[in-house]
This record gives sequence, structure tokens and C-alpha cells, in this order.
Amino acid sequence: MPIIKSAKKAARQAEKRRSNNQAIKKVIRGALKDFRANPTAEKMSVVQSEYDKAVKKGLMKKNTASRRKAKLAEYAKAHGVKMAAGKKAVKAPAAQPAATKKAPAKKTAAKPAAAKKPAAKKPAAKKTTTKKAAEK
Repeated sequence: MPIIKSAKKAARQAEKRRSNNQAIKKVIRGALKDFRANPTAEKMSVVQSEYDKAVKKGLMKKNTASRRKAKLAEYAKAHGVKMAAGKKAVKAPAAQPAATKKAPAKKTAAKPAAAKKPAAKKPAAKKTTTKKAAEK
């Protein structure tokens, strides 16, 4: 049992971190179990998202999550899960009636242009001299 005040605090923090990490792992395991029971693209997306959250929180290394997501995709492909398109289609903006008034554009303060550094001078090319020119 810790005796020093800072060691007691460190023990408390470690216990909190441990419980948080266990909760995150439990969510991942549950999502993975749900996906394996009935593989769909939506469930796969949820599991991949949970892996990304774990990486963001420092629970798992990036390459570990990447490897697991690759295995997940392999499993999905083997079970005939159709992957969704990479990006969603962007809808064209609706045409505005001519009678509507446009909102004034926001004015942004113009920043003064940064002073450019003068270009570095190139070293002069060496002149080739001949014996006759050198003698003169």
C-alpha cells in the first residue's frame, strides 16, 4: 500500500485509467461480437470507429488498429458483405429564387503582405581565360 501522498494519488489515477480502458475494450468486444454474429457494412463501420477511438485515446497503437481493421474487412469480404462507397454523393445546391436577397458577405480584415526576402545573389560564373588574355 502506498504511503507517500503522490504515490496514493498515482494509484488512484491508475485505477481510474484501468477502469476506463476496460470499458472501452468491452465496447469494442461487444461491437465485434455483434458484427461476427450478423456481418453488415454498418456494423463493420461501428467496429472500425471503435478501433479508431481506442487509438485516439491511446489505448491501442495505430498499426494494431489498422491490422485488426484489415482482418475485419477480410472477414466481411469472406462473408459477402458489400462495402459502402468510399464517399457519399454530394447533392447539388438547390437553385434560389431570383426574388430572394443575398446576405452580405462577411468582411475579413486584410492581413498585410509579409515582406519578401531578397533573392540570394548567384555566384558569378568563373571566366575562362586563355594565355593570351592573361598576358595582356
